[in-house]
Amino acid sequence: MSTSFNRQRRRFFGLAAGIAAATKFGFAGSASAQTKGGAAQIPAIKPGTNTSFAPLKQVEAGVLNVGYAEAGPAGGPVVILLHGWPYDIYSYADVAPLLAAAGYRVIIPYLRGYGSTTFRSAETMRSGQPVAVSADIIALMDALKIEKAVLGGYDWGARTANIMAALWPERVKAMVSVSGYLIGSQQAGRMPLPPKAELEWWYQFYFSTERGRAGYDKYRHDFAKLIWQLASPKWHFDDATFERSAAAFNNADHVDIVIHNYRWRLGLAEGEAKFDEFEKKLAQAPVISVPTITMEGDANGAPHPEPSAYAKKFSGKYEHRLLTGGIGHNLPQEAPQAFAQAIVDIANG
Repeated sequence: MSTSFNRQRRRFFGLAAGIAAATKFGFAGSASAQTKGGAAQIPAIKPGTNTSFAPLKQVEAGVLNVGYAEAGPAGGPVVILLHGWPYDIYSYADVAPLLAAAGYRVIIPYLRGYGSTTFRSAETMRSGQPVAVSADIIALMDALKIEKAVLGGYDWGARTANIMAALWPERVKAMVSVSGYLIGSQQAGRMPLPPKAELEWWYQFYFSTERGRAGYDKYRHDFAKLIWQLASPKWHFDDATFERSAAAFNNADHVDIVIHNYRWRLGLAEGEAKFDEFEKKLAQAPVISVPTITMEGDANGAPHPEPSAYAKKFSGKYEHRLLTGGIGHNLPQEAPQAFAQAIVDIANG
């Protein structure tokens, strides 16, 4: 039996399984088994339809014991979805079953400092350095024996995916990045911005003080909720939706990771010496060659660059998608169908 025939056979049964899964999860529409340009058409779904995952898994990977959700067939092409701050894996509660129904193996890890992800040693630096977070995901792929994956992310998750694509392009098949190109450096972080832009980073300056550290630790629940409201001013999430994610901030290392991340960006905290050579490369703002779709919501209240500022940072197949209708910063949770469709489109591009 030819390899080509086997692929076609797997695709047929994957689509058939997708129809069944779409029915099970209550997706609207009947387009789950249709294709356009070789990519499955993702059915419509009401955001907030799904509120849980299958039991979470744990795996030792690099310096961490990583907690992660998984959905879809074990043999399907792998998609790794990365959350931001102050959010968690529930940003993808609706995206995961959509992709699973289309035949993908979906992995959604808690980043360091969130949920059930913990450090394996008390001696390991509680670093929020972006390249360290990216190295965590490479270690996770190694632990799960995943050679290559499609990456999707927003906020810290998009930055993590960008860095992985720049430093380890052989491990990244394609990428969906909300708010585009987010690779930065301490050198860039030291450069002053116009006053209006600096105002948007108020919490970064707050975190640079010990008062800010103590305040975030004491009020992390209320702080996160305020960020959600500011970053997505037209997203009317309910208390239950927020509380599901807020539980992830009770991680013992959460405050250390968040504070170090923002202080590192301003050059107020040292990174790990083992990443110095990587940082030199990232400081050059390297062009990303892997196929990419960037996305933006029309109501993103968080600091973010204009698409025109980063379009030339992607040298491979590239497309930008603007979502209208009041979509804010947490785009996967606010517009799961559009995000899942972008994953499928770039994966099949």
